Amino acid sequence: MRNDRARGHAAAFFTIAVWGTTFISTKVLLRGFQPVEILFIRFTMGLLALFLACPRRMRGVTRRQELMFAGAGLCGVCLYYLLENIALTYTLASNVGVILSVIPFFTAVLSHLFLKEERPGGGFYLGFVVAMAGISLISFSGSQLELNPVGDLLSLLAAVIWACYVILTRKISAWGWNTILTTRRTFIWGIFWMLPALLAFDCRLGLERFANPVYLGNLIFLGFGASAVCFVTWNLAVKLLGPVKTSVYTYLAPVITVAASVLILHEPITPLAALGAVLTLAGLLLSQGKSLLKKEAAEEPAE
Repeated sequence: MRNDRARGHAAAFFTIAVWGTTFISTKVLLRGFQPVEILFIRFTMGLLALFLACPRRMRGVTRRQELMFAGAGLCGVCLYYLLENIALTYTLASNVGVILSVIPFFTAVLSHLFLKEERPGGGFYLGFVVAMAGISLISFSGSQLELNPVGDLLSLLAAVIWACYVILTRKISAWGWNTILTTRRTFIWGIFWMLPALLAFDCRLGLERFANPVYLGNLIFLGFGASAVCFVTWNLAVKLLGPVKTSVYTYLAPVITVAASVLILHEPITPLAALGAVLTLAGLLLSQGKSLLKKEAAEEPAE
């Protein structure tokens, strides 16, 4: 059990470490691609990678299970990213970053309601408040707070949608299938749900764009790394740790983003952003620490 928890924490940290840097690739690709085109291409590439990694078919899927996969694909692959991208056209990126950081709170509520999991203790909520304060400092250190009802509500809806996805993947993981196979089936449904958006946004083929090595390299990173690998590691973390403990790692995304900005884009870090990073890490430890110690003590073999 202890090894499983260690693997789960490592998988969650790795996933967020990669996802926290994807904004750089997306920022580059938006020069030549529409947001929905980037999503469709990256998840199609990810699906291909998962087929190559595990070509065998899933057998014996019931209608109820198929509906679960369809829901996971709709929430985690299609709606979350579309809502996030649309929100960015209405409100500031800093607003979106802070609002999406409430994902662990919504995940905890939905886990208690639908998975009948134990309600998180005071340490979780204290960590949530501290992390939110840190993330706010990071997000608003270089900009002012500007409320925009449409963009902010879309961001809040995206947070709820991702929490729904985490709950669905938890239920799917309980069926015992290989994580690559379940992630692959979720991708198939996610791509299916994206097709109407491709038509609505009048997307084009534009094969000449793939001849650009910068575009191609960033698409490979998003498709194979951030999609194929990271969705598998995220779903594995949910399976091993549970939805709440895994979702708490989303607090780290702004910290990773700041670090990537400094290391890759050579952007300066402000004192407020540095303090925010420290508070965010403290919030993560507060949310995880006490419950982890309690769980380890309960599982320690009697002498």
